[in-house]
Amino acid sequence: MTAKDLQTRLRRLGNPKDAAFLAGFFKTGPGQYGEGDMFIGVRVPVIRNVAKDFKGMPLPEVQCLLHSAIHEERLAALVILVMQSANADAKTKKAIYDLYLAKTNCINNWDLVDLSAPQIVGAYLAARSRRPLYRLARSLWLWDRRIGMLATYHFIKQGDFNDTLKIAEMLLGDREDLMHKAVGWMLREVGKRDLAALEGFLDRHCRVMPRTMLRYAIERFPERKRKKYMEKESR
Repeated sequence: MTAKDLQTRLRRLGNPKDAAFLAGFFKTGPGQYGEGDMFIGVRVPVIRNVAKDFKGMPLPEVQCLLHSAIHEERLAALVILVMQSANADAKTKKAIYDLYLAKTNCINNWDLVDLSAPQIVGAYLAARSRRPLYRLARSLWLWDRRIGMLATYHFIKQGDFNDTLKIAEMLLGDREDLMHKAVGWMLREVGKRDLAALEGFLDRHCRVMPRTMLRYAIERFPERKRKKYMEKESR
């Protein structure tokens, strides 16, 4: 059960047409957020099925996968880490968490962050200090900031919105559209569970929120209420 075994399986399943589509979808061109990333054309459901067969892979082998230049192989590594973390003892959960944060340079696209940050980072910090999330949110690395934001999704699902709202406030001035979408999404998730908490945040900040962030946050509002907030927005 090695990284090489999994890579062999995935590469047999690759599809050149899907690889070309995915390279475009994940913006791998010059100057784009996924610049230089490589795809072999394996879709997520297939990757998840393959990963199930390797869920007992030792962490050093998973780390080898995280270092792969192939996007789908890094994704498979993260799926394995999520599966392992779900049922791990405290020592193993910490080892997975530590590995994850040591390798955020490998977790370098939005799908990789979104499928793993809540389950690995958020779940580990649920009963611990949340300070690591604030360090991530202040990072110059886009994907660190997205990890810091998306990790709070775990808390949101438990009815805990405090860190989501604080980190969202920190990121109001972020220049990356992918962060505007992430923050708006998490705010919308807060609103599904506590509308007053979302509206309180919007009433304080809607005039300075990036337009995309605001639109994501109010997506579920009735049209009249959406219009009210969009008219207040000044960017």
